[in-house]
Amino acid sequence: MSDKVVDARTQGTRPTAAGDPSPPVVVARGVTKTFRTGGTLVRALDGVDLEFARGAFTAIMGPSGSGKSTLMHCLAGLDTVTSGQITMGRTDITALTDRQLTQLRRDRIGFVFQAFNLLPMLTARDNITLPARIAKRRIDHQRLARIVEVVGLADRLDHLPAKLSGGQQQRVAVARALLGAPEVVYADEPTGNLDSRSGAQVLAFLRDSVREMGQTVVMVTHDPVAASYADRVVFLRDGRPAGQVDDPTAESVLDHLLALEG
Repeated sequence: MSDKVVDARTQGTRPTAAGDPSPPVVVARGVTKTFRTGGTLVRALDGVDLEFARGAFTAIMGPSGSGKSTLMHCLAGLDTVTSGQITMGRTDITALTDRQLTQLRRDRIGFVFQAFNLLPMLTARDNITLPARIAKRRIDHQRLARIVEVVGLADRLDHLPAKLSGGQQQRVAVARALLGAPEVVYADEPTGNLDSRSGAQVLAFLRDSVREMGQTVVMVTHDPVAASYADRVVFLRDGRPAGQVDDPTAESVLDHLLALEG
């Protein structure tokens, strides 16, 4: 694989089969986020311009305090920006009300967090389908069967979370995020509570959801091995884009991180 380092601000679209770039699913333009800690004004994001390709797996990395988690929270509508614009498709999410943001997150975004956030009294199947039932959406059983096949849970659907390993619980969380066919799945350190083998399985399932189902995944991670599963790694430093690596390997990601911290 090639380990090209290119300018993140000019990349992000993925060519279609016909050779024309498809429009990005999420675009950040001039995004700034500031907050006060005591009497100090902290600029967590400083004029970020980035695009995230549809049907691609993008990892966001950077040194501690670089703004990577803040960026993901703003992209997902979990936090508001101080200035700038974030669009998802044709929707300017920075102009939405709290109620509209809640609906956007429910209907168009999937989430996978470090904590599995499963309900212990529900089976794996019921945890996967719960958001759809709460939103009163029709469950696409054909898609459910396909997701279960991709994440390898067919023989665990009737088990309670307590009867599942950590890796299996996180796979349930991934399946839950995928079921509603969201425009984007945001994953925040999804393997942080897992051993290396379980983490590799979860990352492979995220990658397979992109390759086999056309899903868009944006993941924050501090782990170069986890980032190597992505199509592209975007780096932040001091709240600003600091380059990217296409077709990453763990070694190329680590080299770029070390250069940023040097």
